Amino acid sequence: MSNVAQTKHYPSEAAPPALARAAVEAFVRERRLIEPDDSGLPEYLMRPAACFVSIKTVERDLRGCIGTTRPEQKTLAEEIIRNAVRAATRDPRFNPISEDELPALRYSVDVLESPEPCRPEELDPEIYGVIVEDSEGSRRGLLLPNIEGVETAARQVEIAARKAGIPPQQPLKLFRFRTRRFKEAAAAQD
Repeated sequence: MSNVAQTKHYPSEAAPPALARAAVEAFVRERRLIEPDDSGLPEYLMRPAACFVSIKTVERDLRGCIGTTRPEQKTLAEEIIRNAVRAATRDPRFNPISEDELPALRYSVDVLESPEPCRPEELDPEIYGVIVEDSEGSRRGLLLPNIEGVETAARQVEIAARKAGIPPQQPLKLFRFRTRRFKEAAAAQD
């Protein structure tokens, strides 16, 4: 990464999506990866943690979502920056985000707790995200908790398995996890 982010002193709840926005905008406009300014960020962003960054339009249509289930960077701030840029440029479901789209995007960051093995009856799609694996552990899919339109654990598992390319009726290993979701205020702008 190069160049330090011009980080403001964000309130704790606003820091993760603000950092995601700064990372995407710097990369899309200047092809520059930012580095977090340790002095302007809450302490919890300076510890390692896994996260997912979701980017949506103001109409609430998904525009990109990529993350990690285990920390891959030294700090959560670095994890957010990396995943935000990947969500904006490498989500295989979408074309890379263009500069003219930037003002109409909204960011959220889900910070993941460690996944734990579970049985289907221990899932609740409003509380837990789910990770599904095939019996060999070669295919893996994930769905975050509290996703609009996902009302049942069975539906949550079905979507995660489909994302992984696991055929219906194949035996699955299930893992559940909680997240802490940080959402950008609806009125956020450049």
